[in-house]
Amino acid sequence: MNHKQVDKSIYEFGTYVTKCRWASFWHQADEVLAFDPETVLEIGPGPGVFKAVLSRFGPHVETLDLDPELSPDHIASADAMPFDDRAYDVVCAFQMLEHVPYEKSMEIFREMVRVAAKGVVISLPDAAKRWPMGFHIPRVGMKWFSVPKPRLRPLEHRFDGQHYWEINKVGYCLSRILHDLQHVAPVQLVRTYRVSENPYHRFFVYQTK
Repeated sequence: MNHKQVDKSIYEFGTYVTKCRWASFWHQADEVLAFDPETVLEIGPGPGVFKAVLSRFGPHVETLDLDPELSPDHIASADAMPFDDRAYDVVCAFQMLEHVPYEKSMEIFREMVRVAAKGVVISLPDAAKRWPMGFHIPRVGMKWFSVPKPRLRPLEHRFDGQHYWEINKVGYCLSRILHDLQHVAPVQLVRTYRVSENPYHRFFVYQTK
């Protein structure tokens, strides 16, 4: 992983930072803050929203990317990070690992675990279609959920210039992803779920051993 794939221009507010994606930003911050970290490393900072938000709530956040145009704190490859073991409390990567071939994504995850002292949080695209829905309950507020869209067989994945693979496409069922992540590095799965307001994003929260 020694060249950038996504141009900075894709991270425009009107097209990239949608209302649905804001829901994912909330879950990113919520899951990382649950570890009560002092230091956080984000791989692939994109538009920089996560760092800007999380830094306001206590942790010292640094970023790593190959693209200097994104102004990361560290310009380096994610599969060979220039940090000591357990250098950061939490290491995270959101909608990033699918931008490299599957085998390489596992190498990056292993490296993330090496650098993390407490936990690793990632999100990945889940191609199994779901319809997000919400309703308001008096005195409770909005409740969100999603309904699966019936499909006879999973889709074949075709490289679109960005994503090499996605969960629940042919060859990449969820059970395989869970198995491979669990066995590539010493971690314990805490939870995995899809964001109700943005079900294309599936989160994985791991505690390091």
